[in-house]
Amino acid sequence: MARVRVHNFTITLDGIAAGPGQRLDAPFGDGMDKVHDWMEVAQADRAAGKSGLGADRIDGYAEGVGATIMGRNMFGPQRGAWEDESWTGWWGDNPPYHHDTFVLTHHLRPSIPMEGGTTFHFTDEPIEAVLERALKAAGGRDVVIAGGAHTVQQYLRAGLIDELNLVIAPILAGSGEHLFDDVANALGAFQVTEMVSDPSATFVRLERQ
Repeated sequence: MARVRVHNFTITLDGIAAGPGQRLDAPFGDGMDKVHDWMEVAQADRAAGKSGLGADRIDGYAEGVGATIMGRNMFGPQRGAWEDESWTGWWGDNPPYHHDTFVLTHHLRPSIPMEGGTTFHFTDEPIEAVLERALKAAGGRDVVIAGGAHTVQQYLRAGLIDELNLVIAPILAGSGEHLFDDVANALGAFQVTEMVSDPSATFVRLERQ
């Protein structure tokens, strides 16, 4: 059965998903330049033919995923009305999704087909309706709620997430967007089913019971 999951969502030890001052040269905000260092370790492991905890999590992201939902802030640094439609995401001509990807925004624009099978769709529909579209597009495979924090929180509060796969980076941010703000009631439905660590990060899986 298709599941709705968060996968490889990285936060700091103090629960920050993005720091203040997100912009083109600091996609995750000030003080967050090392938050994804675990990915560099994971990619080095993969290149060396090793498995490793991080490499396993990167490989697991694509397993069984047929659609992705993300917020406008994850898609790019621009806020408000689009200055133009030249921005097509952080990921170049061939984004890593390779399937329909729905971007939640109040400022609509035409869908963008990219190389490798990714198509970005921009929608201001209620989150439940977007999930229905994503599940249909996924064709029986899982849907990933990719972020940012506000998007994950919306789906948590609505009781629509089945599984949270988090990566806790060994850094402190001090300020920024806390992943778990105002979701206490929603978290009561989850149980930690896995927690493993290596020097680069701690990897935690929480599943709805």
